[in-house]
Amino acid sequence: MYTRKDTRVVNIGGVKIGGGNPIAIQSMTNTPTQDPQKTVAQILALEKAGCEIIRCTVPDEAAAKAISVIKKQIHIPLVADIHFDYKMAIAAMENGADKIRINPGNIGGREKLNEVVKVAKERNIPIRVGVNSGSLEKDLVEKYGGVTAKGIVESALDKVHMIEDAGYDNLVISIKSSNVLMCVEAHDLIAEAVNYPLHVGITEAGTLIGGNIKSSIGLALILSKGIGDTVRVSLSGDPVEEIKSAKTILRTLGLRKGGIEVVSCPTCGRTKIDLIGLANKVEEMVQDYDLDIKVAVMGCAVNGPGEAKEADIGIAGGVGEGLLIKKGEIVKKVPENELLSVLKYELDNWNK
Repeated sequence: MYTRKDTRVVNIGGVKIGGGNPIAIQSMTNTPTQDPQKTVAQILALEKAGCEIIRCTVPDEAAAKAISVIKKQIHIPLVADIHFDYKMAIAAMENGADKIRINPGNIGGREKLNEVVKVAKERNIPIRVGVNSGSLEKDLVEKYGGVTAKGIVESALDKVHMIEDAGYDNLVISIKSSNVLMCVEAHDLIAEAVNYPLHVGITEAGTLIGGNIKSSIGLALILSKGIGDTVRVSLSGDPVEEIKSAKTILRTLGLRKGGIEVVSCPTCGRTKIDLIGLANKVEEMVQDYDLDIKVAVMGCAVNGPGEAKEADIGIAGGVGEGLLIKKGEIVKKVPENELLSVLKYELDNWNK
């Protein structure tokens, strides 16, 4: 099996994936690409959240031309998402796209695919070959008696061979399914077959809660095996949430360091403060800090210090007052309404 340390290195606008490079976090804009102002605003928000590669849909000429405008105002590589029209793939590359995502099977035939590959080769622009279970070819559905992991992988390999036959191998492969276990099996199979870097994710995962659960399970099963070089958590909602989720998944798996990890207790009858509200405020606040530490938010002073002892710093609520805790030791008592500001002061002065 080809793990991420074995995969080829692909350079996407300065961000290298594969070959043991850090797993890159991706997202996709949901603004009209034809509106550069809205799209740039969203990308900048995603950059701030930690997005490292962004994908934009390119359905028409106006969107393709907008790429050159967008590129001048952002700081991360831009991937052009192409469906059906090979001309849009070429136009996107001519306007500065750092990578294109295509399905070679629906781009308009071998001759048109060759034209796309020719431009990509001239500019050394990577191509992401994307295959989803929802668009699996009828002959493969019939061959395997339905949509299966084997069918998805065979479809992907067919598309890869089409581009290789055109004389190009600067490729990234994406095979996605909304069926978590099918997606996991497909990645096991593709990792046995090729050493191209893999973009992983659970497609059409769902809303914030359901989508996060499905993505966390699927990505954990895939990434923990050493498979996967770049990820996207696909959610029906604000794409900034995708970045937060991806970072949390990678940190939880020990695949990424940096950023504050927030742990909080589930509350119980002893809780006398608005712990849920406090924990949410802390989680929002720590997004602005580049610290590799763990922060605990606990609901009471009974078990708070003990539960927070593995954290670098923590706060625990009480009746009208709370505790500031460092390395499991109580530092001082503070008024309940000052818990958040006291924690912020400590984070502001962490390295001083």
